[in-house]
Amino acid sequence: MQRLQQFFLLLLVGAAAAGLAQATVAQEEQTKVAGNIVHYQPEQVHLAFGDNLQDIVVTWSTRGSPNASLVNFARNYATDKLTTVNGTWQRFVDGGKKKRTQYVHNVELRGLQPDTRYEYSCGSPLGWSPVFHFKTPPAGEQWSPSLAIYGDMGNENAQSMGRLQQDTERGMYDAIIHVGDFAYDMDTKNAAVGDAFMRQIESVAAYVPYMVCPGNHEEKYNFSNYRARFNMPGDTDSLWYSFNLGPVHFVSFSTEVYYFLSYGVKLLTKQFEWLERDLAEANLPENRAKRPWIITYGHRPMYCSDDKEYDCNAQLETYIRQGLPMLKWFGLEDLFYKHGVDVEFFAHEHFYTRLWPIYNYKVYNGSMEAPYTNPKAPIQIITGSAGCNEEREPFSHDLPAWNAFHSNDYGYTRLKAHNGTHLHFEQVSDDQDGAIVDSFWVIKDQHGSYPPPK
Repeated sequence: MQRLQQFFLLLLVGAAAAGLAQATVAQEEQTKVAGNIVHYQPEQVHLAFGDNLQDIVVTWSTRGSPNASLVNFARNYATDKLTTVNGTWQRFVDGGKKKRTQYVHNVELRGLQPDTRYEYSCGSPLGWSPVFHFKTPPAGEQWSPSLAIYGDMGNENAQSMGRLQQDTERGMYDAIIHVGDFAYDMDTKNAAVGDAFMRQIESVAAYVPYMVCPGNHEEKYNFSNYRARFNMPGDTDSLWYSFNLGPVHFVSFSTEVYYFLSYGVKLLTKQFEWLERDLAEANLPENRAKRPWIITYGHRPMYCSDDKEYDCNAQLETYIRQGLPMLKWFGLEDLFYKHGVDVEFFAHEHFYTRLWPIYNYKVYNGSMEAPYTNPKAPIQIITGSAGCNEEREPFSHDLPAWNAFHSNDYGYTRLKAHNGTHLHFEQVSDDQDGAIVDSFWVIKDQHGSYPPPK
């Protein structure tokens, strides 16, 4: 009897084990199927302006190649007939040891109606994104664009991210400008950190155009992560470009072509020649009449308020300011002064600094009472305190005379171009629960080249 009980017990254990094995196999098969679904699911969705404001570029990534890049959109996704637009995709292989592969998709929505809200989803029959939305800018120049501007934000300690998400949900911005240094760094952990960062900014970048320029932290593998993941206007791999937004002509450029010459001097010369042409055209009287303001942005600053920066002091001039060492070729301060650039945004330093109007280390205020009314030189702003794992940077003990205001609170800058004569700037402190720690106006009655310096 005891042996019979043992026999039946063994049968039960065997059956249970077989059942468990079958369940495990089934679970593994389910996981494989689920993995395939996720494999084709769009992620890292973000927008950019196309070659004009009525063209919006939608970019996203998938782990597998679905052999289709589609965007469905309408004014009302639930009730209107959807328009489907086909795009392209490219296979991107990270330069790390694991050679991680993803597929970056680009679809351009052309000829959209101005000042119109659209809802959209991207993907393929194998997997679709959630439904996002964006609003196209009004037509022409007679309107007042608002932007958030910052640099140096990583996916660790991204202190400003939550507040930027809230601002975006409230519809506060027509575009966002990220002035270099993303993720810290996009190539880290075989580009997994870059993926995490791009998923993180989706909550803002899928709703407003996210315009960018490269920083030194994007350098690895010849800026391959930056080039693959972003799709800015023009045909220069997003390294330099320009776009018009209301009364402003924005110019994005790479400061890094001055520092990573191992990738070739040709990029530096091509960018400088392009900047000369672009700024000369923007500065033509007929164009300044339509778009009076010229605003540039690049990652490394011309002037610094801290002692540690190796390439930014009186002994070691910044290459972008005066040009390459010894030769002094391709300097940008003279070029920007010549063509009447109004405001220059930089980052790289993990703080916020507003400079007095400056040229060649000399202050050119409009007047003692109103320094930013009809200034006689460009105004430079350093806004690199969005938050990253390198944390903040201290200021010099003896601040230079051209330093008008500084803060190393985590935060970001807001710009509103009210019209052709008035710009308004605010610095948001995340440390102080969104308080505005700096606010000022730039007022200009006339725009154009500055007078010869005295």
